[in-house]
Amino acid sequence: MGKGDDDLNDYASPACLLHEVDPAYSGLTPPSRNVGQNLPEPSLMEWRRSERARMIAARLAMSARTRNALARRIAGHLDALIGDPAGVLVSGYWPFRGEPDLRDWFRDLRERRGLAALPVVVERGKPLLFRLWRKGERLERGVWNIPVPAAGEPVFPRIVIAPLVGFDAQGYRLGYGGGFFDRTLAALPSSTIAVGVGYEMAEMPTIHPHGFDIPMRHIVTENGIRSHGGKRDRERPFDAGPISP
Repeated sequence: MGKGDDDLNDYASPACLLHEVDPAYSGLTPPSRNVGQNLPEPSLMEWRRSERARMIAARLAMSARTRNALARRIAGHLDALIGDPAGVLVSGYWPFRGEPDLRDWFRDLRERRGLAALPVVVERGKPLLFRLWRKGERLERGVWNIPVPAAGEPVFPRIVIAPLVGFDAQGYRLGYGGGFFDRTLAALPSSTIAVGVGYEMAEMPTIHPHGFDIPMRHIVTENGIRSHGGKRDRERPFDAGPISP
């Protein structure tokens, strides 16, 4: 397409969050038993579909000005969580259907010598891969018309930031139902830090997690940071050293 990252202004969902896709599409077979409260699988799928619709409608009902103000507060909490980003590789996303728009924060992160990446769909049933997202480098429309880096070798983010539709007190994230994100987290190094971002109003008593759902290490909303790791993670979630696959 011959365009840099500043030219792709259309909103698109990150590749791991495909709206209303059955988990089986991504190669994840739902288990017969759910963690927490035990709901029959058809009832659970319908409940999640209904909750997604409700949460998305609520955030879209906010004005763009309000969403932008909340996104700036979320960005400030991410700064507090990460600290000096120099040399730290962080995977981001493109905002979709009222998600917090953190693109300015990611550009600022790069200016502070942080490294940014975007997820890329490989194929059905496979984990996502990540490519560096550098200023001025060309993006292209990937699978499902999602902006992705046009070229580059796979990289392994130390921090993966994922927008959420809902979340609960255990750190489980309600996404769009595709299952790509959980499969990706399961394939990444154990040192990877998963951070869910969303609005405070997205909190739920429980998402009724599947056995394959992976909780976030941290949930960040406009009201602050909720950590679900050990004491060391709450003080600083990672060190800035290099990681390997």
